[in-house]
Amino acid sequence: MTSVTTSFALVGLGKMGANMARRLAQGGVRAALFDQRPEVTTALAAELGAPSAASLAKLVEQVTAPRVVWLMLPAGDATERAISTLAPLLSDGDVIVDGANSLYKDSVRRAAMLKRNALQFVDAGVSGGVHGLANGYCLMVGGDEDAVARVRPYLRLLAPSPDTGWLHAGPSGAGHFVKMVHNGIEYGMMQALAEGFALMGAKKEFDLDLAGIGALWQHGSVVRSWLLDLTAEALKADATLAGVLPVVPDSGEGRWTAVEAVELGVPTPVMSLALMMRYATQGNNDYAAKLLAKMRQGFGGHAVLTQAATPPATHTATKD
Repeated sequence: MTSVTTSFALVGLGKMGANMARRLAQGGVRAALFDQRPEVTTALAAELGAPSAASLAKLVEQVTAPRVVWLMLPAGDATERAISTLAPLLSDGDVIVDGANSLYKDSVRRAAMLKRNALQFVDAGVSGGVHGLANGYCLMVGGDEDAVARVRPYLRLLAPSPDTGWLHAGPSGAGHFVKMVHNGIEYGMMQALAEGFALMGAKKEFDLDLAGIGALWQHGSVVRSWLLDLTAEALKADATLAGVLPVVPDSGEGRWTAVEAVELGVPTPVMSLALMMRYATQGNNDYAAKLLAKMRQGFGGHAVLTQAATPPATHTATKD
């Protein structure tokens, strides 16, 4: 592993990036480390006994060519700036890996730009979250075969096992495209589970044990999944979810999935509606809901609830 450990650098040491460095270290890779927060870089380097740098320029000096520089930065401007900074510092044949949730079209563009500079590019969709350190990461990568071959030793260490959990999905952009669709599917699955448990919780006369049902479905059910496992754990801790605000952010990939579906003419109603429900939780449905209440008042004389009013305890059918 000597050639591997001296030619690999990791940029971005947030929760996922730091845990990826730890998993690589468990496999014998002492990645050179950099984060824009010097204290984070110093602490992780001391923990892992790994080299570190105070700038991207110094980081490049820490590793020997041919290099692999893996970025775990927020998608968008942060990743763009890092690639622009690194490109003139690297040597012919060095590989930049973008492990962010980047738009696949950006990855296609970046690969072409770096190729003109005699550099290689791999786009890597990474799934696994905070559990990846223990369980391994699911890795969806795009790029030329020779570039992916250079990254393969690290993929085998980061994945759940050397031969499972990673895939060369296709040319540049394919890795991030597959990860985008993966996240769109994730939105739909999460929404279905949330709606199902909400429906069961609303059936008050049955006094259903939601935590028990979640635990039950983990064994033999056709809906068993890691998302169900996480749901069951949350319900077991507190089935009322007291203190949890009903606000669900979206990372952006759900939006891209919906747009791509429109551009390709492929119907994806479940994923698209799940995205719309996330917007609703963010307060983006408030104005429309208020206007609906006023319309209903206008044509039917129905009362409009104010913030000081108490909503009805039960819902009964009314003639709209």
